[in-house]
Parts: sequence; C-alpha cells; structure tokens
Amino acid sequence: QVQLVESGGGWVQAGGSLKLHCAASGSIASINSIGWFRQAPGKERELVAAISYEGQTDYADSVKGRFTISSDKAKSTSLQMNSLKPEDTAMYYCALRPSTIHLITSEDRYDYWGQGTQVTVSS
Repeated sequence: QVQLVESGGGWVQAGGSLKLHCAASGSIASINSIGWFRQAPGKERELVAAISYEGQTDYADSVKGRFTISSDKAKSTSLQMNSLKPEDTAMYYCALRPSTIHLITSEDRYDYWGQGTQVTVSS
C-alpha cells in the first residue's frame, strides 16, 4: 500500500506563489508516474501537471508557464505555483501510478491519491 500526503497549501493574494509538496510512503515501486490534480467547488477534478519517471512533463494549458512540477523519481513531488490567479483556487491532490515509465495524464489511471491540500487565491 502507498500513502500520499500533500502539504504547502494556503492562502495567497493574486500574483503570489506557493509550493506544494507530496510525500509518498509505503510499498513504493521504483518507477512511477506522478500527477497533480485540482478540484474547485462545483467543478470536475482536472489535471494540473504530471511527470513521468524519466522526467517527461505535461501541464494544463491554464497553468503553462506559471506552474512547474518536479519529482525525485517517485518518492516525492513538488508543484511550484507562480503568478497565482483567483481561478487557481481549488483543492489540490497528488496521485501516483506505480510501475510505469509512461507519462500518465488520465485521472482514472492513477491508483493512489492523497487527501488534498487547499489553495485559495484572493483577488
């Protein structure tokens, strides 16, 4: 079993920055794909960014150029969020798909999820 714990969320004014962290523990495979998703009230959960074991990344169009995902090859991941906007307000979740070298972007292909960390951006 794998446990994921997010941290780093909080309140920030528009234009500010936050850095989210996700720590993985338990029976972690040596090769994984990790993603960050978010869900705003009344909206569906959406991919924010994903990173493969080999460092390939993908971002939602809405965060390209502002957010950066990084990983230490499956043990933890970070999401640096700059130039935050009110529309970035959401609960942010990290997710892990074990034993794959591929970049995973589909929510339903992730096996493990954290409890989430709230990000609130005020205008």
